[in-house]
Amino acid sequence: MRIYTRAGDEGETVLASGEKVSKNDLRVEAYGTVDEANAVIGVAISTIDQGLTWSLSDRKVFLNCMVDIQKKLFHVGSELSTTEGTQVAWPIVQQDIKTLEEAIDQWEEQLPALKQFILPSGHPSTTALHHARTVVRRAERRAVSIGAALNPLAVQYLNRLSDLLFVAARYVNTFSAYDEKKL
Repeated sequence: MRIYTRAGDEGETVLASGEKVSKNDLRVEAYGTVDEANAVIGVAISTIDQGLTWSLSDRKVFLNCMVDIQKKLFHVGSELSTTEGTQVAWPIVQQDIKTLEEAIDQWEEQLPALKQFILPSGHPSTTALHHARTVVRRAERRAVSIGAALNPLAVQYLNRLSDLLFVAARYVNTFSAYDEKKL
């Protein structure tokens, strides 16, 4: 199978439902932004072993969580590329959101209380996680623009994921030589 099809050369693409749309369609913009977020999370993962002083157990739990999120983002992309009335292979469900909330709660317990804004800075993984958070926020805005034809749990997942990425950035930084820069 070739990576190129030439089918998009005229500025159109095909959604999972088979519907042909412009490449600037809201759905294409939304799932493209989710794909971008997934890539930035990959950057965070790729730098995770540079100078962090955490246990192998903490590292393993964190990386497993990030890889699970990357997989789930493909599910979100599937939701975003499917029009109303089309069956989604892996719909986002309430348990997916609960899993994010549990990780947030677990990591947040280990962090100092946040009393003011912090700047996106620190360890390379931390800054990549902050970057991913902003991309997820954009994906959420694009998803909301799609409207009622979208599984509301997909939007909730993106909302909670941006929260998780903020906490994850702070969490990773606690294992580094960097201090949080406060506003």
